[in-house]
Amino acid sequence: MGNQLPRVAISLLLVSSFLSGCASTSSNGSAPLNQGNWPICSLIGGLAGGGLGSIESSAWAAGGAAAGAIIGGLICYAQDGDADSDGVFDRRDDCPNTPAGATVDSRGCPQRTYPQATTEAPPPPQDEVIVLSDMGNVLFAFDSAELTSTAKEQLVAVANRLTGANLVGAKVIGYTDSVGSDQYNQGLSERRARSVADFLASQGVPADKLTAEGRGESQPVADNETDAGRAQNRRVEIQVDR
Repeated sequence: MGNQLPRVAISLLLVSSFLSGCASTSSNGSAPLNQGNWPICSLIGGLAGGGLGSIESSAWAAGGAAAGAIIGGLICYAQDGDADSDGVFDRRDDCPNTPAGATVDSRGCPQRTYPQATTEAPPPPQDEVIVLSDMGNVLFAFDSAELTSTAKEQLVAVANRLTGANLVGAKVIGYTDSVGSDQYNQGLSERRARSVADFLASQGVPADKLTAEGRGESQPVADNETDAGRAQNRRVEIQVDR
């Protein structure tokens, strides 16, 4: 009797090993085992257990068959297959038959994908150019760098726009028409640019953020052969950097 128990244990171990190997394929050997095949596993386990138990006696055959059937069913249930090859056992797969290669979650269902938020780079800061000309509003007295009252009114409004904390700098550029020599017009444009910069500083625009430059008659924006064109060319541009 003492020798029979180890033999039975060895028999059941052989049954378990056999069924564990079978648990990776279905009955035709071509697809993963589905959990629904556990009755077949129980039958195979019962036959194998009974056959091995009959080596000892008919009594051991019945016990081996019962034990083999139980062990076979449990093995098939525990070692579930993966019919859709998504890496999740069928027993825990809430979404069977997922497409091949699909990325799934722990339940075997396709993972939801969300479009990645795109962060648009802010547009580069645009330089603001404020243009004041003699077109309809004379800026300076004739042949002078003295601002007219109309020009001062316009520059007060400009100064209010330049006193914000976001101001990096402002360049005042003076231009003239073509009447007179190049050298004279260059000097006149410089004096007028400084006059505008000084007035803006007196209205609260930080002086260290103001620069002045004269370009004479070198860059006309209109025809110097007409009065209207010359009035446009007699101008001051304020290039604002924020």
